[in-house]
Amino acid sequence: MKETNHSHGRTIAAHVLLIFLSFLCLFFFYILIVNASRTHIELQKGFSFLPGTNFLTNLRNVMNDANVPVFKGIVNSLVVAGGSAALSTYFSAMTAYGLYAYDFKLKKPAFMFIMMILVMPTQVCALGFLRLITGMHLDDTLIPLIVPSIAAPSVFYFMHSYMQSSLPLSLVEAARIDGSGEFRTFNSIVMPILKPAIAVQAIFSFVGSWNNYFVPALVITTKSKQTLPIMIASLRSADFLKFDMGKVYMMILIAIVPIIVVYLFLSKYIIEGVTLGGVKE
Repeated sequence: MKETNHSHGRTIAAHVLLIFLSFLCLFFFYILIVNASRTHIELQKGFSFLPGTNFLTNLRNVMNDANVPVFKGIVNSLVVAGGSAALSTYFSAMTAYGLYAYDFKLKKPAFMFIMMILVMPTQVCALGFLRLITGMHLDDTLIPLIVPSIAAPSVFYFMHSYMQSSLPLSLVEAARIDGSGEFRTFNSIVMPILKPAIAVQAIFSFVGSWNNYFVPALVITTKSKQTLPIMIASLRSADFLKFDMGKVYMMILIAIVPIIVVYLFLSKYIIEGVTLGGVKE
């Protein structure tokens, strides 16, 4: 009886904690919506729980600003983030599969080499990367923001760990015995099993690429090719007389909406992964 009460108490405590954390997440999102509906003067006066009446005005100001092509920024960010998420998840899964399903002499050194790249900061190789793409005449294009995502050590490590727990090698061997080619085995058998891991890493890759400011700021110089983080920064660094905090908050709100949509779309695959059930040997 005591054990049942103790378990019931832990369940209640867990629910209370989750409700509190959910409230914090939604609260800050609500404050963002409130600030996006207020004027610059109202925002200067201080904090408010009540929404303003300037939401549509701020939205029109952002959309009609010739110096900040928002629609083009959204398209650029979607192309970069979507392309990066697709490349990083697929090729990282393929690399992880190669190191997991095959035995060769350099297997361990290759794994260690990838892990060494994982701990290397982006800023360390930024200058060399910039000189490389300039020499290839790829500066001021979206290609350098997408193609390097093929090499994503953190996604590789997650996929490799997931394979160790969810992909029995006997299944791969059975596919080979049945005459399945390696690419067909990977695409038709391995990828469906990895769907929950792919969904998780696709969300992280998409969000990371969507919010990335450092590399696009180095590469992109033309306004029509800028991503949303660069545009938000340009609004914040505007002339004091033209600076409008309401437009900045509206821009941030616009930038968050696609991330929420992507998460809601992919979250069902994460939930399915919990009840999917693994293939038993």
